[in-house]
Amino acid sequence: MAEALLEVRGLTRTFGAVRANDALDLGVHAGELHAVIGPNGAGKSTLIGQLAGEIRPDAGSIRFDGRELGPMPIDQRARLGLARSFQVTSVFPGFTALENVALAVQAHAGHSFRFWQPLWRETALVQRARAELARVGLTNRADVPAGTLAHGEQRQLELAMVLAGRPRLLLLDEPMAGLGSEEVERLSELLKSLKQSLTIVLVEHDMDVVFSLSDRITVLIFGRNIVTGPPEKIQASDEVRRAYLGNTA
Repeated sequence: MAEALLEVRGLTRTFGAVRANDALDLGVHAGELHAVIGPNGAGKSTLIGQLAGEIRPDAGSIRFDGRELGPMPIDQRARLGLARSFQVTSVFPGFTALENVALAVQAHAGHSFRFWQPLWRETALVQRARAELARVGLTNRADVPAGTLAHGEQRQLELAMVLAGRPRLLLLDEPMAGLGSEEVERLSELLKSLKQSLTIVLVEHDMDVVFSLSDRITVLIFGRNIVTGPPEKIQASDEVRRAYLGNTA
C-alpha cells in the first residue's frame, strides 16, 4: 500500500449551528489522485480550506508527510509543498500569461517584486515560467494578456502559477466549474498528466471527471466521511446511491 502523505483525523469545524466537518477522517496516499465528492453543503470546500490553512479547525489534526500542521499559516504550508487552486480563477488580467507565471516563480523563490525592473532580465526565472506554461499546454499563449484568454485557458494558467511553487500535494477546488465540454476534456487530460508526478486532492461535481481520473474517492455527507474507496466501490455502494448519486436501482 502506498504511503499516506496526508492524514486527517477527527477534523471538526462549525459555523454557528452548522457543522461543516464532523469528526472527519481522511487519508491520502502519496502519488494518488483522491477525489472528495458530496452534495452542496457537505463540507468539501471547508475541508480544502482547512488543509490549506485558510480555515482554523475547531478540533482534530492534519498531518502532512508525518508532520503535524496545527496552526501553521498558509505560506509555511506552501513551503512544505501544499498548494491549492480556487473555484474562481485568480490571475493578473493585464499581464501576459508568461508574466503571470514569472511573478509566481519569483514569489515562490522568495524574491521581492521588482515591478520596475523588467522580468526579462531574470533569465532563469523566465525559463522556469516558460517550462510551467509548456507543462500545462500554453506555450503558444505565452505573450497573450491573461484577461483575454478563454476561461479554460485561464484555468490552465492558474495551474501553471500553482505549479511554479513545485508543490508535492495539489488541492483543487472544482477546477471544472464554468468550463465547456471541450475545455473539461482538455483540463482532464492535463490533470491526468499531472497525477504522474503529484499527489492531488480533487473536489469536483463533474462525476464523469471524478470517476475517470480518481484512484480513490471519499464521499462526504453532512461533513462526515461515509465511504472511501476506488471508483468501482463508490459506484457500487448502495449508501452512496441513496445519499448522493440519487440512484437506488
